[in-house]
Amino acid sequence: MSAYVWVWVAIVAAGLLAWLTKLLGHVVPERIVENPRVHRIAAYVTVTLLMALAAVQAFTSGGHLVADSRIAAMAVAVVALVLRAPFLVVVALAAATAAVLRLLGWG
Repeated sequence: MSAYVWVWVAIVAAGLLAWLTKLLGHVVPERIVENPRVHRIAAYVTVTLLMALAAVQAFTSGGHLVADSRIAAMAVAVVALVLRAPFLVVVALAAATAAVLRLLGWG
């Protein structure tokens, strides 16, 4: 088969997988879904995936680890979050940190 056909096979397979995932969500018994352990695990998985995305975006570039202004910006954001700053303030502080460091030539 040609590469073009394989692309369409992958698209159809992804669509079927998405549909089956939605179907599975409807056929799982409610007692399983309402279990407190399932809720706790789902919350941890969400936070873990978000942290993994943030780490990849902050510490890599082109598949390689880098040390630049993004690391300092993340550190400032973490400190602001620990101090319970509003989300917009956290974002503004992190952006300002990265901008100043890049202006100074780091990154």
